Amino acid sequence: MKITELIKTRRSTKQFKQTPIREEELHSWLEAASYAPNHRMTEPWELLFIGPNTRAKLKHKTDFGNAPVVFAVLSRPAATAFERDENVMAAACFVQNFLLAAHEAGVGTYWASLGALPHNREILSVQENYDVIGIFGMGYPEEVPNAKPRTPISSKITYLS
Repeated sequence: MKITELIKTRRSTKQFKQTPIREEELHSWLEAASYAPNHRMTEPWELLFIGPNTRAKLKHKTDFGNAPVVFAVLSRPAATAFERDENVMAAACFVQNFLLAAHEAGVGTYWASLGALPHNREILSVQENYDVIGIFGMGYPEEVPNAKPRTPISSKITYLS
């Protein structure tokens, strides 16, 4: 599948089958994700794999759609606000690479932002000055939703002289 087709067909998965994800595959997608653009090769992303006890404490409304794997992506702290922004952007690029690599293999993902909430940061034992990019449920989808309409890109473009 071409990359543009992968991008256009990736969806947020709300419900997952209980089919396990092979650890070798998961690691290969994470390895591919690590080739994301990152300023000065800081590789600011860190991963927390979330077990059943911690997952229950997070109290996600659908338990991440019963995903067989749940993990968080963090962005390490930086010396300046500008470097922090660079780290967060690089970690988001890491996530997008991961989502596409998993999608190519038929695996769905769900990106939740609830990890940024103070009480959830505490549950996850996130150190001060780290950013929580998201908590991700992943597994084989029960169903793949249809694409939602997008705003034409032409309405988002401004040309400067």
